[in-house]
Amino acid sequence: MEMFCYQCEETVNGKGCSVQGVCGKTAEVSHLQDVLIYLAKGISCFAVKAKELGLRDEEASVFVMESLFSTVTNVNFDSERIISLINKAFKIRSRVKSTFLGAYKEKYKMDFQEPLPDAACWEREGHYEQLLPNAKETGVLSQKDEDIRSLRELIVYGLKGLAAYADHAYVLGFKDESIFDFIEEALTATLDDSLKTEELLSFVIRTGEHSVKAMKLLDSANTSFYGNPEITEVFTGTKKGPGILVSGHDLKDLEEILKQSEGHGVNVYTHGEMLPSLAYPALKKFKQFVGHYGTSWWNQQKEFDSFNGAIVMTTNCLQKPKPSYKDRIFTTGLVAWPGVRHIENREKEGAKDFSPVIEKALSLGGLEEKQGKTLTIGFAHHAVLAMADKVIEAVRQGKIKKFVVMSGCDGRHKEREHFTEAAEKLPKDHVILTSGCAKFRYNMLDLGDIDGIIPRILDAGQCNDSYSWAVVALKLKEVFGAKDINELPISFDIAWYEQKAVCVLLALLYLGFKDIKLGPVLPAFLSPNVLKILVEKFRIEKTDIPEKDTPGSSSQDKTKFTNS
Repeated sequence: MEMFCYQCEETVNGKGCSVQGVCGKTAEVSHLQDVLIYLAKGISCFAVKAKELGLRDEEASVFVMESLFSTVTNVNFDSERIISLINKAFKIRSRVKSTFLGAYKEKYKMDFQEPLPDAACWEREGHYEQLLPNAKETGVLSQKDEDIRSLRELIVYGLKGLAAYADHAYVLGFKDESIFDFIEEALTATLDDSLKTEELLSFVIRTGEHSVKAMKLLDSANTSFYGNPEITEVFTGTKKGPGILVSGHDLKDLEEILKQSEGHGVNVYTHGEMLPSLAYPALKKFKQFVGHYGTSWWNQQKEFDSFNGAIVMTTNCLQKPKPSYKDRIFTTGLVAWPGVRHIENREKEGAKDFSPVIEKALSLGGLEEKQGKTLTIGFAHHAVLAMADKVIEAVRQGKIKKFVVMSGCDGRHKEREHFTEAAEKLPKDHVILTSGCAKFRYNMLDLGDIDGIIPRILDAGQCNDSYSWAVVALKLKEVFGAKDINELPISFDIAWYEQKAVCVLLALLYLGFKDIKLGPVLPAFLSPNVLKILVEKFRIEKTDIPEKDTPGSSSQDKTKFTNS
């Protein structure tokens, strides 16, 4: 076995990638990512102890957060960049360790004597050849107990998603020190062999709690800078002329591209999870911001190939670039691929320099005019609550019998057709609440509306905007006077692919939602015993074919609010 990774939905045979990742990462990159996470745990160990003495190190906390985000599926495939992060990790760990040990000795007049985990002590600075001998000792399978391993990895994968959201907020100047503290506490807990099932399960739920915090923080950051999303009709064709296609999730990168491309005769389009940015008032004001091109991340090789313009990947969801467009795709932030030009990070109050992207777009000649369907987006919690009276009245009159949350990730497997077929088969009095790239399985369907006012597909935005549906659900609970959130006419059919979807799932569990259907396959990192616990405690189910599994179907009666 050259490597082992089972953190995403596509892992080989539903068990684990052992030669090369289905995502495209090599065994070398996989080992280096394991080492980086191991060292992030070691940094966290000293950071937690330092905070007990009243000492904080924000640079270390941000580095741990970025290290987690860097190892999310489809982010960083460049071994040299990961080695640079590893070498930086050794230096940061040394600094935090020295700070703690010095403060401890000053306070207690003695040296620190307690045993430390290996991740806090392990030394092997250098290139891959020097790191490899110890890499396998730091990986997933280093924990032999399957159930303990399962719970630890569930925590780590939830933290990776949480870190991604917290990092997006941090880029915009928003931070919550309690999130930094929990990330480090939870990573340290995964090194503690005294913690058994119940204690680790508690950390799983607390990861969900802080996932809600992170999504709320990012929502505040996005809306503070760009305004509350507005209900907006989006053009999905192309206009004649040079173009830049922006994919990923980062709104600040998009804003800087829009500002720098203004007046250059270049049209800017979104791709994938950047679609929701077209609903933000501060972004949609740019005249060259013309619409959305393409669909989900897994179609990018075909769609990028046919887009005769420059392409920017701002965050995760990168696939191996084809030779036909490798010279016109750029990465930035934490995302990287060997041989692909990288736009370096901004310095403090400055901006990134996207001029190479603009120059490339202008040099390519541009796109031809092409018509596309119009999509309606912008149904985040602010917009939905603004029409709350109409929604509540429709529920009371029985015109809306159920809300079906069909959020999460899209993927390439045939089983994903479940979500398209399920949307088509929904009764006319069911409304889909969506967020994330799962929407691309059904957002082009003409499902009509309720009373000509409420569309039957309400798109809140990116995967982190699943927070909006929690806000809406809690508001409905208040309005209808429900004692339990699970009494509401809301059900969940969640599509997962990577670790941000794990973060969203744990957030839902923390909020108390049950009877969640998860698919198209269950995570390989859930051992049979851990899966049994989640099924018994939260009634999680696997999605099935639409004939057997119409979203929103449940043995529980959730229609009592009709005519109430």
